[in-house]
Amino acid sequence: MTDSRPDPRSHIVQQRAVSRVPAFTPVPLRARKDGWTPVRQAEFLGLLAETRCIKRAAERLGMSRDSAYQLRRKPGAEEFVAAWDAILGVPGSRKPKITLETLFQRIRQGRYQPILRGGRYVGTIRKPDNSALLTVLGRLDRLIPPEEDLEAESKDYRK
Repeated sequence: MTDSRPDPRSHIVQQRAVSRVPAFTPVPLRARKDGWTPVRQAEFLGLLAETRCIKRAAERLGMSRDSAYQLRRKPGAEEFVAAWDAILGVPGSRKPKITLETLFQRIRQGRYQPILRGGRYVGTIRKPDNSALLTVLGRLDRLIPPEEDLEAESKDYRK
């Protein structure tokens, strides 16, 4: 069976211009000053888009290539992996399944968007994920049984 993914070191992948890194929710980890913080994860993706080299991007952050791959394998890293694959042009990477746990994580942490200008990483924007909040509210609304007589209830309330 042949692998349809291009080699990340190939000339085609190295020359492909990345104009936008997808926003992602960081991998949930225990807070450590020298670890993969949410900002460091976003910086890694931005530098990966700039350099197209996992080792160089990790080294510029003071991290190792192996720790980047360990981060990629952690539970909850689906959006991080999807952004990584989008940068390297991996075909067929599917969107991660959105669970309630994922939505609550997005609400708490927000989403991080690495910014590129002229093919160079310039910074990261942290955005609140309002769409996740609205999705959770919609799901919770469906769990509440419909009220049969709202008018009778409102009249009792005014008394």
